[in-house]
Amino acid sequence: MQVAEVNIGIEQSLDVPIRENGIQEMQNVLSRCLPSFYRNAYRHLGNSADAEDAVQDALLSAYRHLDQFRAQAQMSTWLTAIVTNCARMQLRRRPRQIHVSLDERFGEEQEYSVSERLPDCRPSPEDDCRHSELHGHLMQLVEQLSPPLRKTFQLRALEGLTTSEAARILGVPDGTVKARLTRARAKLRRQMCRALDTQLRLV
Repeated sequence: MQVAEVNIGIEQSLDVPIRENGIQEMQNVLSRCLPSFYRNAYRHLGNSADAEDAVQDALLSAYRHLDQFRAQAQMSTWLTAIVTNCARMQLRRRPRQIHVSLDERFGEEQEYSVSERLPDCRPSPEDDCRHSELHGHLMQLVEQLSPPLRKTFQLRALEGLTTSEAARILGVPDGTVKARLTRARAKLRRQMCRALDTQLRLV
């Protein structure tokens, strides 16, 4: 950031009367203290681009209100306070949620990323195996249902069709589909309980 960017020197664009010695003093302070103003803003914001914006806003604000500087403190102190206020205001305007890239590296030696620390929500091989066995048992039990109950259960529970869609395919009223599905589920529940009891007796 260069001092020239602050636009010091375009008095005619401002309505406030500015003393010539105030402008000179401000330019002297900027030539010495600009890096420290930037560091101050960066400490609050933690981001280079935001720190530059805060310093720019602060210096423009100071330039516009230069007539309010009463020399009761050093100008560098006055400007530092304005930079701090601008940085804090910018911080308050930030969204509360901070977005972090899943691939951003963290740790002392950048040894891991967020995505590597997230738990894997996919089923484990054991879960897959159990699900596969359960599905196999269920399909065996479904085969033992009477054809009308089996077809209704397949359309509604396995293929996910609505009651109306299943009724249209089977050529029966909606109520019949509901009744068949209820009977099919009840039979499957009884058969599964029987199968589990048998397994428990064998253990």
